[in-house]
Amino acid sequence: MTATRAAVLVESGRPAPYTESRPLEITDLRLDPPGPGELLVRVRAAGLCHSDLSVINGSRLRPLPMALGHEAAGEVVEAGEGAEFAPGDHVVLAFVPACGHCERCVAGRPALCGPGARANGAGTLLGGAHRFVAPDGTRPNHHLGVSAFSEYTVVSARSAVKVDADLPFDIAALFGCAVLTGAGAALYSADVKPGDSVAVLGLGGVGLAALLAAKAAGAATVVAVDVVEHKRDLASRLGATHTVAGGPDAVEAIRDATGGGAEKVIDTTGVVPVLEQAYAATRPGGTTVTVGLPDPGKPVTLPALSLVAEERTLKGSYLGSCVPRRDVPRFIGMYRSGNLPVDALLSDRLTLDDVNAGFDRLHTGEAVRQVITFG
Repeated sequence: MTATRAAVLVESGRPAPYTESRPLEITDLRLDPPGPGELLVRVRAAGLCHSDLSVINGSRLRPLPMALGHEAAGEVVEAGEGAEFAPGDHVVLAFVPACGHCERCVAGRPALCGPGARANGAGTLLGGAHRFVAPDGTRPNHHLGVSAFSEYTVVSARSAVKVDADLPFDIAALFGCAVLTGAGAALYSADVKPGDSVAVLGLGGVGLAALLAAKAAGAATVVAVDVVEHKRDLASRLGATHTVAGGPDAVEAIRDATGGGAEKVIDTTGVVPVLEQAYAATRPGGTTVTVGLPDPGKPVTLPALSLVAEERTLKGSYLGSCVPRRDVPRFIGMYRSGNLPVDALLSDRLTLDDVNAGFDRLHTGEAVRQVITFG
């Protein structure tokens, strides 16, 4: 067995500030060896994401206790039987362990993998196993097949994408969620084309990755929307043509900036009223894409007639509609060429012991993308 320290969520819904309520406990665990088709990975960097925060605050229910974290890069230590990796390989970990064989995987939509979704919901690896062992012999659950807030983790090889060893781990980690989700939403789900007008609501790591990808695709107008001023300032430096303060006047401001509404509008917030604003800010014939994870009990209210009479499109986008083994290398290539400068998204580097403080900064909107780095 491998010894590891991990941030384990034992109870959802504890109130912020998390430095006081401490929902994540740093715990000494052990890991079983990887089974067939699995990898033991030394985690070198792990990003803090709103998808983690939604489990911490209870808006997304997951089986507890759970070793949290789902955006990571690391180094393979041991490969189980049949895993097409070798010790020393550098990998980015994606949060949908796509089986490669189900109907949706075969159709080229691995983000919608049925077995992967069931495993993620159950808190297991793709094959159904739990590999973490607590001191009392119980087995904490896995988070989205990754559990990145741990010095070591066991993952399905279907969660891993090999990357070049010269890519810094703290940059590589961003490609596992923020870049796949944001850039994929712009390039695939919204299908941004040269000359398009685009609005992005929510300027965290995912939203800014979407903004960068929209610029790379040739969008003529990019409107960046957030309630936090310093995030709007960063969006301007990254190429936004207009910035808008989030709030009740945002829809009209987007319409003014785009001559009546943007052709492509991307909502990354997971907040239902903001999704409704994103739809309202989309011009007739345009496309609204939502990538945030709202409270599953909250419905969205839209003018149904506009879907037909204005030929609108409203799309969900999970994992940016990406194929990780194709798109992680593609997006890294765009980063290396200077077309996707995602290193600008890194706002803080933390230690594992700082994880609760990091989620306070994420909760208040102070941070863009924070990354835990491991020695």
